[in-house]
Amino acid sequence: LRRLIEVIPGSLIGKRDIAILLLGFAGAFRRSELVSLDIPDIESSEDGMKVTIRRSPIDQAGRGRVVGIPYGSSPQLCPVRSLRRWLKSAGITEGPVFRNVNRHGHVADSALTAQAVRDVVQRYCQRAGLDLTQFSAHSLRSGFVTQATINEASERSIMNQTGHRSPAMVRRYTR
Repeated sequence: LRRLIEVIPGSLIGKRDIAILLLGFAGAFRRSELVSLDIPDIESSEDGMKVTIRRSPIDQAGRGRVVGIPYGSSPQLCPVRSLRRWLKSAGITEGPVFRNVNRHGHVADSALTAQAVRDVVQRYCQRAGLDLTQFSAHSLRSGFVTQATINEASERSIMNQTGHRSPAMVRRYTR
């Protein structure tokens, strides 16, 4: 992530893309979960923010789940600060959180597609000189699991963040 953030421009699109990457990693979100976020799904808390995922592949009943996103120790790599920067810069106060921005800086009203998240990951991996065959939008989720495992987080705490129901699935995501 550090390498990717270094090659992202400070433009409005860059602010959005940083927020996608950092929030996607910190929340261990699927790309479909990221693009389905609306402003009411984001709630500030003392420790950062709470993100409500209304529906996901493991929650077909649509009960939803709340994922805590803590402040990052570095302002440049903080998912909370980056999301707030994006929303403020884009003037987004309602509707979808992540939206298309055209080359003139006009922010669309509709949400990005899941494919757009893949494109963001691939674009900056390429600019950072990384092997594109090793990265996809799913790398945000598997990257979280892998780093949490390296940091010796318990499988239970990883499962709480990812929403996985079994330790076996967590192990499948560890690279």
